[in-house]
Amino acid sequence: MRKDGIQTAVAGVSGYAGMELARLLLHHPALQGRPPVFVGRDAGAVRLTDMHPQLADNNGSSGLLVEPFSWELLKKRGVELLFLATPHEQSRSWAPEALAHGLRVVDLSGAWRLRVHEHRAIYGFHDEDAAVAERVQTGSVYGLPELHRKCIRTAQLVANPGCYATSIILALKPLLAASWVDLDRGIICDSKSGVSGAGKAPTATTHFMYAADNLSAYAVFGHRHMGEMLEQLNLKESQMIFTPHLLPIPRGILSTTYVTFREKKDTAEVDELFREFYASSPLVRIFGHLPQIQHSVRTNYCDIGFKLAKDGRRCIVVSCLDNLLKGAAGQAVENMNLMCGWDEAEGLA
Repeated sequence: MRKDGIQTAVAGVSGYAGMELARLLLHHPALQGRPPVFVGRDAGAVRLTDMHPQLADNNGSSGLLVEPFSWELLKKRGVELLFLATPHEQSRSWAPEALAHGLRVVDLSGAWRLRVHEHRAIYGFHDEDAAVAERVQTGSVYGLPELHRKCIRTAQLVANPGCYATSIILALKPLLAASWVDLDRGIICDSKSGVSGAGKAPTATTHFMYAADNLSAYAVFGHRHMGEMLEQLNLKESQMIFTPHLLPIPRGILSTTYVTFREKKDTAEVDELFREFYASSPLVRIFGHLPQIQHSVRTNYCDIGFKLAKDGRRCIVVSCLDNLLKGAAGQAVENMNLMCGWDEAEGLA
C-alpha cells in the first residue's frame, strides 16, 4: 500500500468526463501538492481554467496548463499513472505504448473493455500490431470494482466500464450470481440517459432543438455497451434486450430492468441479497424504494432499488447513477484508489 501520493496525468481533459476527472484529481486528499499533468493533442499549451473556468480555485489551478502530449513530457514529470479520457481509437493506440513506458493506465474509453472479438467488432479497430494488441487485451482488467476489486489492485491496464453497462451490471449481478433469474423468460433492460452521455461533440440528435421536450430511443439492438453486459453477466445475446433512450437532461442515467425469478421470493429475501452482495462496496447504495436520477446525479454512487410483484416472481430493478461520475470519471478515480492501495472511496464519498 502506498502511503505517499503518485504523479498522475490526464490525456483528454477537454471533454465532459475529462473535466470531471480533473476536478476529482485536483481535490483528491492523497494527491495534494501533486496536481495531474494535463496533456492534449493540440499543438500549443492552454490554461486549464481557460478550457474549464469552473475548475478555478485559490490553490493554484489557474497556473496549470494543458500541454501538447509526448511520452518525453510524461517521463520528465515523473508520471506513474496515466488516465486516458480519449476517443476509443486513440486509447487503442496509446495504451500499449504507455505500458511499454512502464506506466499504469486507467482508460475511460471502450478500447480495452471487451474480450470477445465479435463484441469488439462494433468499434472497428485496426491494430498496427495485432499480437501486441491481443497481449494487452488479455492483460487488461474490466474496471468495475464491485466485481473485480482484487484484480484491479494489481492491474497495469484498467478498462473503465461504460455508463449504461455499469448501471445494468450492478442491478443484475446479485440476482444472476444467486441463479434466481429465469433466463428462459428473458431479461429486458430499458435505460434513459442525459445528453452528456453522447459526449461533447455536437450532433444532430444531441442538438437542443432535437433533444429538448423529447424522448427518443436509439442504437436499438446495436449499442456499444451491450457486449460489456453480456460478457460481465455471462449471458447470451438471446437472453437479454437492451434499449437506450435519450432524456432531455444534461446528465444522469436511470435503468429499469425487468426479470422473472425461477422460484417465488419475498421482498425481504431480495433486499437481503442485494445488501449482502454489496456490503463491501462503498459506492453502491441500496434503497428501500425506487431511486431517482435527482438523488444520484453529481454523486459517485450507483443507487439500486426494486419492486417485487405480488406473485413473488416478477421483479423490477431500478438503478441510477451519474454517467459522468460513477459512469466515468468517478469510477476511474475509484480504480486508481484500488491500484494505489488506498480506500476505495477516497476523494469520492
